[in-house]
Amino acid sequence: MPLGIDKSDFLQEKNKKLERDLRTKDERIVALETENAMLYLKLAQMRSSLQCSREEVSGLQSQYDSETKFRQNVIESALKFKQELESIKRKLAALQRVAVDLPIQFQNDIKHANSVVQRHRHLFVSQTSSLSTMQEQLSQLQGSLQDITEQHAKEKKRRQELHNVLMELRGNIRVHCRVRPLMDFDCGGEDTKMLGSSGTKSEVVVHYMDDENVCVRTTKHNKVFEYERVYSPDESQEFVFDEVQPMMTSLLDGYNICIMAYGQTGSGKTHTMLGSHKNEDYHLRMEPHKDEGVIPRAARELFRLISEKPEGTISVEVSVVEIYNNDIRDLLSGDPSAKHDVITGADGSLSIPTLTSSPRTIELRKQLVQKKVDKIQDVMSFVQYGLRMRRESATMVHEHSSRSHLVVTLTVNSQAPNFLSKPATPSPAPDVPESFKHMLIQTQSPAGGRDRRGRSLSLMTTASFESPPQSPIVPSTPAVIRTKLQLVDLAGSECVGMSGVTGVALREASNINKSLSALADVLGALAEHRPHVPYRNSRLTHFLQDSIGGDAKLLVLLCVAPAQRYITETTQCLGFGQRARQVQRGPTKRRLPSSAEKVGGFGKASFR
Repeated sequence: MPLGIDKSDFLQEKNKKLERDLRTKDERIVALETENAMLYLKLAQMRSSLQCSREEVSGLQSQYDSETKFRQNVIESALKFKQELESIKRKLAALQRVAVDLPIQFQNDIKHANSVVQRHRHLFVSQTSSLSTMQEQLSQLQGSLQDITEQHAKEKKRRQELHNVLMELRGNIRVHCRVRPLMDFDCGGEDTKMLGSSGTKSEVVVHYMDDENVCVRTTKHNKVFEYERVYSPDESQEFVFDEVQPMMTSLLDGYNICIMAYGQTGSGKTHTMLGSHKNEDYHLRMEPHKDEGVIPRAARELFRLISEKPEGTISVEVSVVEIYNNDIRDLLSGDPSAKHDVITGADGSLSIPTLTSSPRTIELRKQLVQKKVDKIQDVMSFVQYGLRMRRESATMVHEHSSRSHLVVTLTVNSQAPNFLSKPATPSPAPDVPESFKHMLIQTQSPAGGRDRRGRSLSLMTTASFESPPQSPIVPSTPAVIRTKLQLVDLAGSECVGMSGVTGVALREASNINKSLSALADVLGALAEHRPHVPYRNSRLTHFLQDSIGGDAKLLVLLCVAPAQRYITETTQCLGFGQRARQVQRGPTKRRLPSSAEKVGGFGKASFR
């Protein structure tokens, strides 16, 4: 640059130019950036439009595929329908050909049917007379069958009645058998789902055959036992008592009655005699219950029969006794653990003078004080109280195993005709030594008291033997006929290995088995007419001596379980019933008051 030129102006001008260029470029950059942003925005919009277009194309493609598939299906269906149409056309053509031939075939069939009808008409006309004859014969046969059926039922009933009369004339013991149904505890530890299955412990081996026979099926052979009556597992408590009910009439006619339940533990003896264990009151109610046993039903029937008699002529006393470990215990006394003895009277009858019986002033924990027994509720109240005192425990065989023999005795005092009463006579002063004064004598006094030891006196009154200045007049006493209804629930015989008892229960089982064995020995001796009958080998047989070998009508109810695990005890029980049936004790004797005695075979009375 030549000297003398001012460089500042030149640089300043150049600087301004550069600044203008810079601003122009900045503006261009801003414009380009704005344009670039616009392009990016437009690119995003185009991408969004492209995505929408792709989705629309995909939807259209799916719709196209669906339409194509539908069209293919339509084409296939059309082809199928076309084939079916062709088939229908062929069938229609065949039907048309058949329709053309049908009138001719129909005419031929009509001609054939007319010929058949004519032939059968002639046959029907020829057989009408024989058919009428056959109908008459059928009616006659039906009438004869009905008459024979009714006659058979009457003869069967008459045979049973004659058989019962024969049993009474012979003095035979009547034996009934009841087969209980299977229960869950019969499985003996096996699965209850297998109850009654073949090869298990609960397999049914005792089978009801008919109303007189029961069969026991064993591995070797089958044994059939015959009794006066056999009850199936389906028969109810009411049905069982219907066979027992006639004996209640005999009780009021002057005969002693004894009904005894025998069988192994868990076989249903207490259920038969009392009722279901599910009700601790044993259905103590006004109306009878379906589960009531023989004892409440017998008491109910007894009071029904008494209600038909003149009022005040019959009274009833009840006693409840258990024979536990060969000891007689009074369950109605204040001390049920006290032991009692059986006393033989002058007339050979057995009694327990210290036994508590109602109606008497007794204290039953302040519940039954001076309560007169004149209805079923009173009797069952006494029985229920006694049952609470009775020994009972659970074993491996039965949850409610009775550990004692239960004897419920209903004593009926019936007023005899007036001519049998003792007349009023002067009573001479007896010449009695001084040492025998104030002694106790037995009378028929209905009132009871206590002796000096506090024991109950059922048939005892005090008589003074001091010589009076004059002979007093003894008033006439009405004659009384005393009959007894003994209802016995025996403890069950049991196999110690099966029941699993130990200690006290083992001793109880031993005494139970001994007493039942003694009972079998007594029946064996009676059946074989041995000169000596071992009644005193057990308190059970001694206490029931009048019923077993005396003049009582005795019914033994055998209770058996049907399961295989009890086969030994069941066979023993049924064999016991067979031996009992063989006992012939002579004709049953009717009870008379103490003022009369039988003479000869005609039952005449002679007065003392």
